[in-house]
Amino acid sequence: MRILGVDPGLTRCGLGVIDTLSARRVAMVAVDVVRTPSADSVDLRLGSLAEAFDTWLDVHRPDVVAIERVFARNDVSTIMGTAQVSGLTMGLAARRGIPVAMHTPSEVKASITGSGRADKKQVTNMVTRILGLDAPPKPADAADALAIAICHSWRGALSAQSTPGANKDLTERKGGGRQGSGLTKAQEQWARALRDAK
Repeated sequence: MRILGVDPGLTRCGLGVIDTLSARRVAMVAVDVVRTPSADSVDLRLGSLAEAFDTWLDVHRPDVVAIERVFARNDVSTIMGTAQVSGLTMGLAARRGIPVAMHTPSEVKASITGSGRADKKQVTNMVTRILGLDAPPKPADAADALAIAICHSWRGALSAQSTPGANKDLTERKGGGRQGSGLTKAQEQWARALRDAK
């Protein structure tokens, strides 16, 4: 399975692609950070990110897109930009029928390092080791995107699979029930319990 990890951000958006191998091994395919100038208007910045993300989907043809789940912080302007980019990448993937999975920062940290409270340096060091890289991916947004992809390969890869190729279609995917819910396992269980109770 090929996974595109996204560390969403309006100023810096990390993108990392990995392939899953046997025995929980993974291999890096590509990594980059797309930047937008803070002086530009938000619509231009989102348009630029959309073009870059579309290009990554065209070139790498992932089976699933894994995105870091947005969480509340005190800095409203930062969280707004992150949420906008998260929604943009989710929508662009959905238009192609590519399942989307979301993982919280603590899930990613725990999956990669064993601790949900690990710092960025610890995550970067483990990503470098897991992927067998000669040097750490820089900046941190690049390592974070790869960490999100690795987390999905170890935690949720079987829950959102699709067939690679150019014929991914949103309507067909909905009919086949293959879209990612974007919910955690606990949230999915709660939603199932509510449906069953009706």
